[in-house]
Amino acid sequence: MWLLAAVLSAFFAGVTAILAKCGIRKTDSDLATALRTAVVLVFSWLMVAVAGSFSSITQIGGRSLLFLILSGLATGGSWICYFKALSLGDVNKVVPIDKSSTVLSVLLAVLLFQETSHLAVKLAGTALLGAGILLMVEKKPGGTGGRDGRWAVYAVLSAVFASLTSILAKVGITGVESNLGTAIRTGVVLVMAWGIVFARGKQTQLRTLDRRELGFIALSGLATGASWLCYYYAIQNGSVSVVVPIDKMSILVSVLFSRLVFQERLSKKAAWGLGLMVCGTLLMAIFA
Repeated sequence: MWLLAAVLSAFFAGVTAILAKCGIRKTDSDLATALRTAVVLVFSWLMVAVAGSFSSITQIGGRSLLFLILSGLATGGSWICYFKALSLGDVNKVVPIDKSSTVLSVLLAVLLFQETSHLAVKLAGTALLGAGILLMVEKKPGGTGGRDGRWAVYAVLSAVFASLTSILAKVGITGVESNLGTAIRTGVVLVMAWGIVFARGKQTQLRTLDRRELGFIALSGLATGASWLCYYYAIQNGSVSVVVPIDKMSILVSVLFSRLVFQERLSKKAAWGLGLMVCGTLLMAIFA
């Protein structure tokens, strides 16, 4: 069941990327992130109400609550670095580096949680993922590539924070109903996201939002909420070293929809890289 949840998490995450791209053509990305997070928060608490797990909030231990908060902060840190990297470098160079969080998460899960079953297979799958990521890092024709190497630093930090998110969430979600844990963590991300908006004075742009883009942002938030709920259910009941790579296969959904909706194509090199990432993920999933 947790494997199915991980697959659904990847699907919804892939759809999120496409909907978000449709919603930030004119809208500032920081503001869009904050608005999307608000939708995710509402969605998360509705799921808590449906699951009837709100009453268990008083039973959450201090240690679990601390790690859920830290997980939310790590997510916020990842988003900040990710969008900073995108503002400085080429998208098709930043995104694959951000996806390297998969490799870090698998290695940390092995070291911290002793997820050593089929270790050789997991390491082989991780190596394939790493090779695929390297192949997908390529300069877009006509791209700037960034004026200096700062984009790479921010992209790496984004990956580090994203991997810490998974590890911290695994600790924090232990003994906590997954819907409730997701809602608490989303609240932390919301505060951080809106803090960035107000710190940069972007709240004034709320008056001039395009309604069509606002609709796509809202749909993106719903897809994000569905992805997170599936993801944390899978994290709670499965192996981090398997769930994380499957979740990262959202790139397949994004590539498919970007081809259908935006007519974007992969180069042969990037296609080989994507193929290696899929092979690595399947290798780990089959021997889960």
